[in-house]
Amino acid sequence: MRHVRAASAVTLALAITAAATGCGGGTTGTGSNESPKTLTYWASNQGPSIEADKEILTPELKKFEKETGITVKLEVVPWADLLNRILAATASGQGPDVLNIGNSWSASLQATGALLPWDDKSFDEIGGRDRFVDSAVASAGKEGEPPAAVPLYSLAYALYYNKKMFAEAGIEKPPATWDELVAAGQKISKGDKWGLGAEGGNLSNNIHQVFALGQQHGADFFDQDGKATFTSDGAVAAVKQYVDFMAKDKIIAPGNAEYAQNQSLTDFAKGKTAMVLWQAAASTFAAQGMKPDEWGAAPVPVPSGAPGTGKQVNSMVAGINIAVFKNSKNLDGAKKFVKFMTGDAQQKHLNKTYGAIPPVKAAQADAAFGAPDLKVLRDTLATSAAPLPQVPNESQFETAVGTAVKELWADAAAGRPVTEKSVRARLEKAQQTMQQ
Repeated sequence: MRHVRAASAVTLALAITAAATGCGGGTTGTGSNESPKTLTYWASNQGPSIEADKEILTPELKKFEKETGITVKLEVVPWADLLNRILAATASGQGPDVLNIGNSWSASLQATGALLPWDDKSFDEIGGRDRFVDSAVASAGKEGEPPAAVPLYSLAYALYYNKKMFAEAGIEKPPATWDELVAAGQKISKGDKWGLGAEGGNLSNNIHQVFALGQQHGADFFDQDGKATFTSDGAVAAVKQYVDFMAKDKIIAPGNAEYAQNQSLTDFAKGKTAMVLWQAAASTFAAQGMKPDEWGAAPVPVPSGAPGTGKQVNSMVAGINIAVFKNSKNLDGAKKFVKFMTGDAQQKHLNKTYGAIPPVKAAQADAAFGAPDLKVLRDTLATSAAPLPQVPNESQFETAVGTAVKELWADAAAGRPVTEKSVRARLEKAQQTMQQ
């Protein structure tokens, strides 16, 4: 198993500061077209494995090469490594021409100055800003500034459940509230079967889950001035509730504390786990032999009632953006590649393959995105999802608090008590790190 290679928040801050002040070619270069026949592309791991992504993307890159004469060198980067790789590249200037970024990182990476700003002129080169859903563009950078990237895949979290395991446990419908989820999970968690899966070693996933729970507890993790509020009562309650699925409720297997490479999806596909909270899992389930009628998707639970705004938020606004390094040696080719990847045909094909929602309006209207699981994602994005804090140090937040949650998972797996006091202490440490 590969463990998360988590940099400290101090390291992340230094990387951002170095890039923002011009240390390294990441921001000092203005880009050129001196290498017009080649591009390097860092793609995020969207499918069930790195190899699966290569198989999905390589034929599409060949189409681009045939159309333009530009060869694209592809590297699929695991999520556990992606942010650190990008931050190192922004500081050193040694990065790809084009890269995928989590949309929650947009403001942080924008602050480095290393990414090409997408002003109206640049958007016009790829068909215009109005081709894209407004909320998707809004998650591509700080409000009031040209976006640092272009939306590529739109996502939200859903609760995926194994229909056979539910039937065998006498559970008639997916849980709508957290109490119902715990009750269903405890019915299933017997022997080598478990109710819920998690990726305890994946810092970004930890943040996504506790952020949504934080919204339900009235916590944003930052105040209106962008100051960290990690130790608020709501934040502490959210983190404790999440880790308690293992520590107290006993519906998550202890081994999940170290998962960071989609192992929870593998367990789900193999019938070891009945539920998992995920952004887009259809392609992974299919690749691992599951038929579409063997699983279902439902909205992520809420404390009571139905998902909606305010304390009924049940997902962060998720998605993947595509960005261009400002010092690319093939700026024109990089823009052509972004135009290709966000074209209607590619948007339909890639989002359908990955089980995501196209941020391009014309592609989103395609009948392929009316499947029941995709409808859950579309409805969630439209009615009950909230964006992660659009602050420059958001990436530090993911590392600092994501690591705190990872450490609490380790405590739970080892049988050490996870109390309000211990949760608050971990979050206090994370907050102090952010303030250094």
